[in-house]
Parts: sequence; C-alpha cells; structure tokens
Amino acid sequence: MVSSIENWKEIHAQLPKGVNLLAVSKGHSLESIQKLTELGQVDFGESRLQEAIPKLNGLIKFKKIQWHFVGHLQSNKVRGVVRNFNFIHSVDSHALAERISRIAVEEGRSLQIMLQVKLAEDPSKGGFNPEELKQKLPSIHNLSNLLPTGLMTIPPIDFCQDQRRNLFEECRSLANQLDLKDCSMGMSADWKEALQAGATWLRLGSCLFGSRQK
Repeated sequence: MVSSIENWKEIHAQLPKGVNLLAVSKGHSLESIQKLTELGQVDFGESRLQEAIPKLNGLIKFKKIQWHFVGHLQSNKVRGVVRNFNFIHSVDSHALAERISRIAVEEGRSLQIMLQVKLAEDPSKGGFNPEELKQKLPSIHNLSNLLPTGLMTIPPIDFCQDQRRNLFEECRSLANQLDLKDCSMGMSADWKEALQAGATWLRLGSCLFGSRQK
C-alpha cells in the first residue's frame, strides 16, 4: 500500500499554481498530521471543534499551520471556531455569517470564509441557493472582520462522475459571476474532476491519511 507520504508527494506534484491542498485531518492522529507538516503541508481541515482543539494545542510549535473549519458550524460553536481557526469553508446562511462577524469583532479576529452553495437537491446538505446568494452577497461583503473569498460545494453522494464534474463547473461559473476567486470543492474520490473544473481548494482526507481512526 502506498504511504501517506508518497500519496501527498504525488498529488502535490500535480497541482498547478493557485490550487491549494487542504489535508482534512478529522478522525486522524496528531502524529499523522505532524508527518505531513514536516513535508511542507501547511493547511489542515477539521470539522469537530472538540476533536480539533487538542490537535491545535499539540501542534502549536508548528507556526506555519493554517487551520480550516470544514464541517457544519453550529451557532453554539462559533466562538470556539473563531478563536482557533483561520478559515471557515462552510458558511451556509446569512444569519451564520452575521454571527461569525459579531463574534470575530468581539474576539479581535479576522477570518476568511467560503460560502456554501447548494447546487443540487440533497436533504443531507445545507447552503445558499444561487439566487439567494446573489441577493445576500453584498450584505455579507459589508460584515466586519470577514473576508468572503469563494464558494464551497459538495455533490450528493449518489452523483456519478459526469454529474459531479457538471456540478463543479457550475460552482466555478457562479464564483466567477460573483467575482470570487476561490472554489473549495473536490474530495478524495473526485478531486481530479474538481481540479479540471477550476477548484482552488481540494479537501483531501482518506487519500492522504487512509481510513479514519475514529
């Protein structure tokens, strides 16, 4: 079996300039994160605050690490995420953006955010629909201590390869219309389709770390 180190090197070598590899480390050990950090991996993604905090504390000596929150963000977890993360990829409503902004001001923090967009029917996923996003974006741009840099999307689990590629292309097109540079899309099973469609952040977990430990 190819090691996580070899996988990281192989994938990293395929990424063009302007495309970022986000190592989604949820469910994986501090030691496995450190191994990739020592190779030069900077960006890591977590989706559960309680799991993330021990990792952040345990890796505090690695000053270059940038932490990204990638999961559904509950309102009661916002303060903890604002205090500990540099990026949020999953802002799925205007109300959540307002709450993040208010708490960021209180905490003296500034965060880059991605706006989660829902481009296909999927009861398991949240997010803005495109028309709603177009209406709300000017207001979100005016929120203090937030920098909206792009869109995030996740295809329904039952989509085939072509459907995923089409959805990724739709996300890229919408981001371009809204003058947002980033698209956070593509995971271990479909990152190549996302890359071809114009992703700037690839969220990769199992193909870097293997199966989750918990």
